[in-house]
Amino acid sequence: MSPSSSSNGPGRPKDPAKRQAILEAAKELFVRNGYDGSSMEAIAAEAGVSKLTVYSHFTDKETLFAEAVQAKCAERMPELFAEPPADAPLEILLLNLARGFNQLINSPEAIALSRLMVAQGGQNPHLSQLFFEAGPQRVLDQMERLLEQARQQGKLQMDCPRRAAEHFLMLVQGCVHFRLMIGCDVPQDEVVSERHVEEVVALFLKAFRP
Repeated sequence: MSPSSSSNGPGRPKDPAKRQAILEAAKELFVRNGYDGSSMEAIAAEAGVSKLTVYSHFTDKETLFAEAVQAKCAERMPELFAEPPADAPLEILLLNLARGFNQLINSPEAIALSRLMVAQGGQNPHLSQLFFEAGPQRVLDQMERLLEQARQQGKLQMDCPRRAAEHFLMLVQGCVHFRLMIGCDVPQDEVVSERHVEEVVALFLKAFRP
């Protein structure tokens, strides 16, 4: 039996395809059934792998939840988690980041997960903290890193890249995210969304470009 067709035991190389399938299944089930309603057994069945394989890739359900949130962020905002070329135009980078973040937080999956975290906040603050650290905190940390690089390169001028990163992300989030969260709006079409992104980037550059 080949390693790719057997369960991952100690010392065996882990199968990236199985890991990806588990993450996809976890993202689907956590949104559909909530955290408590998504067992490792159900996630294994959804992914088409054994429960042992799930545990071999992810130690426990908390780890899998955090990894699934991280994977969703990296999937929608790849530029944020990669090292941009030194000569990358700042405006293009910011536009791509704003588009990715706007699509990420306003996606049906993110809205459903955010509602879940709000509901869990009073019952399971530890889970909410896991979510924040894996998703929003990680995005904020990476945004701060990129803005600090831009400041060191003389492309931006600011006293505190951390606060500037918060301003940028909250500007992109705007009011529509809250309206979607409470169910009194529909996702923006591409034209409206793009106009919003361009306005945010123009405003941000006006504030912080030397």
